[in-house]
Amino acid sequence: MPTAHADGPREGSAGAATPPSVIPRPTQWTALDGHTSLTRRTRILIDPRTESTTALPEGRAELPGPARQSVRQLAAQLRTEIKQVTGITPRITSDRHPAAGDIVLTLTDKDAPGAEGYRFDSRGPVRVEAASTHGLYYGTRTLLQLLRATAEGHREVPRATATDRPAQRIRMVHLDAGRKYWRIPYLENLIRRMGDQKLNTLLLHLSESEGFRLYSPKFPGLADPEHSYSRADIEHLKAFAARHHVQLMPGLELPGHATAIIRTFGIGFGSGPNPCTGAHTHSHLTPDWIIDMTSEKAIEKSEEIVDEFAGWFDAPLFSIGAEEVPGQLAECPRVQDYLASAPDVSTLGDLLNRYINTLDDVVTSHGKRTAVYNGSEHLAAPQQKVRAPVVFLTWEGTGAEPAVPGHDEIAIGPFYDTPNNYHHKYPDEPWMYDSWAPSTEPDMLGAGVTNWADYNFWADDGYFERHMAGARAILADRAWNRSVTPDALADFRARAARVGDPPGTTPAPVVPRVQGRPSHHWTFDDAPYPSGWTYAGSPGNTLLAEDVAGGLSGTSYIIDNPTPVPGVRGRAWRFDSDRDGVGFGGLDVAEPWTVSVRVRVSSRTPDQVLLSSEAGALKLMQHGTGRVGFTRYGEADLSFDHTLPLDRWTRLTWVATPGHTVLYADGKRIGAVDASIPLPLRSIGTESASLRGDVDDLITWDEPLSAEEASRLR
Repeated sequence: MPTAHADGPREGSAGAATPPSVIPRPTQWTALDGHTSLTRRTRILIDPRTESTTALPEGRAELPGPARQSVRQLAAQLRTEIKQVTGITPRITSDRHPAAGDIVLTLTDKDAPGAEGYRFDSRGPVRVEAASTHGLYYGTRTLLQLLRATAEGHREVPRATATDRPAQRIRMVHLDAGRKYWRIPYLENLIRRMGDQKLNTLLLHLSESEGFRLYSPKFPGLADPEHSYSRADIEHLKAFAARHHVQLMPGLELPGHATAIIRTFGIGFGSGPNPCTGAHTHSHLTPDWIIDMTSEKAIEKSEEIVDEFAGWFDAPLFSIGAEEVPGQLAECPRVQDYLASAPDVSTLGDLLNRYINTLDDVVTSHGKRTAVYNGSEHLAAPQQKVRAPVVFLTWEGTGAEPAVPGHDEIAIGPFYDTPNNYHHKYPDEPWMYDSWAPSTEPDMLGAGVTNWADYNFWADDGYFERHMAGARAILADRAWNRSVTPDALADFRARAARVGDPPGTTPAPVVPRVQGRPSHHWTFDDAPYPSGWTYAGSPGNTLLAEDVAGGLSGTSYIIDNPTPVPGVRGRAWRFDSDRDGVGFGGLDVAEPWTVSVRVRVSSRTPDQVLLSSEAGALKLMQHGTGRVGFTRYGEADLSFDHTLPLDRWTRLTWVATPGHTVLYADGKRIGAVDASIPLPLRSIGTESASLRGDVDDLITWDEPLSAEEASRLR
């Protein structure tokens, strides 16, 4: 039975000093004294007249897309989730006379708060009312979060009333699945978390220069079956996402960023007679990075690809990319000759816009709207305009107001997560929480946190999740409730931690510590990319640092690259710029550990980093001393009594146990420091303190080597 208290409001309404433990914060919330308790007698009541229904007229809208879960299916799911949270298994019934501890799910058009909004009332029975199962689902997320946030038993719901609806229609997470192949268990966990936080669109960016991630027998050779998604995989993900009210939105990348497609079909600007050259594209790329928009064969193949995969998905939006076409392509004789002869295009912008509209015909034939990244609007196009229904994913600007007149938009620019030491882009979480006000202009559909996996193609899923989770929660909160935040970011993070993960989330896999052999070994010898990945750049760019012992291969950064040179054995890599680096995307490894590397430094600089992470770094030259050492960022710079000689190979070995680190040089014990750090595996170098010289034979162990073992490393 509910605790008996008066119904007077108290502190805790939206905008008050103590917001409820719900992410996102409800838009209108009146907290009351006391709580309602779920018991072994708790039931879930549904109306038999609407139990097979997904939406009533007031709950239907183009975006985010139709609900695909019926009331009864939602009730069955909620029963399982309540059991996982509370240990109680409610019975589902059509009884119209609820008791105090029951849960009532009602589909109604009466005073409906939009397609995704809901009304919540936990004064007696817990009542959730909405015009669609989108809204009912979100109301049940509020219920489950309140239960999870209670200190003991998770069976008490604070008494409150609410009318809750989102500020923005599209609340998106964008994953770069072209450069990185995401395992399905991670995607399932992500979808669970998105649904729990009322995020409704997962954009899987499924093609990039480096890879194509949809496998169809219609296009042999385009995708590697082991590192792509089959039709069956997509059907599974769609069904899973529908249960969490997430639209699975596909994204391809055409005509630029298309090396993987072009190499399969020979349809790039560098193919055939009178080809374009490197002078007609970005300096680090080849003309076969761009599909030849003057070629009928290339356009037909583009249409075939979009037609095939648009039929795999049921979300209302389908992205074709269409960004970063280099302006210097207009100087290519092939393009100039074509523009001179074609009556409907006179500029490169016309050519691109006509290409977008051609693919838009294919997308709309499947009943969807086309989305593109912004950029085409910057090219002069006197004859061809991108059609008005095309949605722009705007990656420029603050997202405060629409930036592309005449088009609906989804703002993604302020929320980039590109966690490498070349781009070094991370969402500004304090700005997002304290200052960002999502636009509610009619042509601003929503906003999205955007992941890019440049130079971290084989990174740990957890590496990206650690960077995305906080920004994702903030975006969920702000895109739903744009009112002034009632507390500090630290308070919000504490609330999010109190709510925790939704039921059903599987723990991140624990990587077992490797015993008796190296955990990672980078030889820096020449090696091809693994199956399923393609070199996107011109020769010498984004080199593979193959991990011959573990699964954490990395790549150098684009434009500035280490140079392969003769090593002690085989190849070494020479670093001569702060932007020369290698991205791994590994998670730090707790002590104990061992690292051993051959280095030949060529010059002295104030700070030279071998391995780094957000938390710490191994230093070849420590800031302030110039000696070998290590750093715990924000706490301490530590040094050993050893300065590396110039222009001579030295084998350095660090052996760390909790609170103690020993350094060896060419097998000789140099000394020890009574401190330690977790082994940093994000990258070689940092954006401002890379090494200067040659590196060869970098090895790690998940255990401390003995003094005898370390002395043999020379």
